Amino acid sequence: MKLSELFRNINCKIHGNEETEIKDLKYDSRKVHKGDLFFCISGFAEDGHKYAADAVKKGAAAIVVTEYQEGISVPQIVVKNDREAMALAACRFFEYPARRMKMIGVTGTNGKTTTTYMIKAIAEQAGLKVGLIGTIRNMIGDKVIHTERTTPESVDLQRLLKEMADEGCEVLAMEVSSHSLVLKRVYGIDFDIGIFTNLTQDHLDFHETWDNYIQAKSMLFEQAETSIINIDDDSAANMMGAAKSEVIKYSVLQPIQYAAKDLELTHEKTKFAVEIDGRDLHIEVPIPGYFTVYNAMASIVAANAAGIDSYCIEQGLKKMKPVAGRFEPLDTHGRECSIILDYAHTPDSLKNALDTAKSFAPARVVTIFGCGGNRDSSKRAIMGKIAGERADFTIITSDNPRFEEPAAIIAQIEEGMKQTDGKYTCIENRKEAIEYAIRNAQKDDVILLAGKGHEDYQEIKGIKHDFDEKVVVEEILDRLGPVRK
Repeated sequence: MKLSELFRNINCKIHGNEETEIKDLKYDSRKVHKGDLFFCISGFAEDGHKYAADAVKKGAAAIVVTEYQEGISVPQIVVKNDREAMALAACRFFEYPARRMKMIGVTGTNGKTTTTYMIKAIAEQAGLKVGLIGTIRNMIGDKVIHTERTTPESVDLQRLLKEMADEGCEVLAMEVSSHSLVLKRVYGIDFDIGIFTNLTQDHLDFHETWDNYIQAKSMLFEQAETSIINIDDDSAANMMGAAKSEVIKYSVLQPIQYAAKDLELTHEKTKFAVEIDGRDLHIEVPIPGYFTVYNAMASIVAANAAGIDSYCIEQGLKKMKPVAGRFEPLDTHGRECSIILDYAHTPDSLKNALDTAKSFAPARVVTIFGCGGNRDSSKRAIMGKIAGERADFTIITSDNPRFEEPAAIIAQIEEGMKQTDGKYTCIENRKEAIEYAIRNAQKDDVILLAGKGHEDYQEIKGIKHDFDEKVVVEEILDRLGPVRK
């Protein structure tokens, strides 16, 4: 595609030959090939303008900059906002693939992953081919594609959307992170449906203030034709205020049109009813927990707005498989305790996971958790207090310490724990913490492994070490052998 066509109607000034042919788009100079267009993106740690000359040496046919670069021999496109320009150029270069699918974006602090999986299950029950983009993995139908982040960078996202559309996907269920909205990764995409699940404390290391976090999440609804909002959440009004057109509300607590009723929660499943188009749907989901009602309601209202019939909604949810690392029960090899793996890594998600476990646990609830390093540190004491108030016993351990010292993170969690009467111990090594919990489990205990969920690594000092808690639990159980009766 020629530069003149690629940047048509994008606010910019092209210095050099506008008829230069572009073969591909790149924002990482290490991946540039001959004929590529290189975007000099100003990041948090690096300024892409530093690599402009390197990109040209590798064959870049042109570069996109926010300030003209002296000494560069190829055409330069000077833009005001580099990320917006990259997103819009990517949409055009890959021929607007989002327009070929029903685009459903899900944002919120908790519940995004499970809600997208529910939408996928419902749409596939209706015979549609579905794409999925999110935290755990990206999928085209049943084909799994590795993911690096919840929402890919705009160039990678448009490339993936084109692949999905070319392979016949009719619906896309996509997690839309607050980072991606602020960093313009989804800029230029018109979502058919935008969903708001909830907003609780997270990512304040990036957004700095609560108001900034709310504003970031609300940006999705400026791009959605239909906005589906959980009005039980305190931030619902902000999301509805940002919506550019139709708003559909759902609730578990309030008597509105789309409200869950007749809730029945067990340790195996969640059941409730909701009226859709004049008849009651009897919903059954094989995922326990009060939070499951909210996630299911979001998916039900979205599916109905997308024109999927009630039978497919009921059957799709009933047949869906548990989502990896989302309140997922693990095999305990015959031991008389339960082990549940959950991604709970925010105050609200930890509270919900513990409350759900408490609702069916015949004996103690034992939780193992830590907090990530180089992330929002203000939530650490809050999570310690939540564990102390709700768990019968807590093992505070390490999560992904990154470049922080695990002991320092644990000490901050302890500050909250000490505000309660909760019983606890600290075991920094996460594998040892899990083994301690299993060795000391009493009959009918429920052990909640919180924080890692689907992750298969532990990040320490910039290195990702293999750490899949499913594998870790299996290894520990194999080593301990059968329980002596």
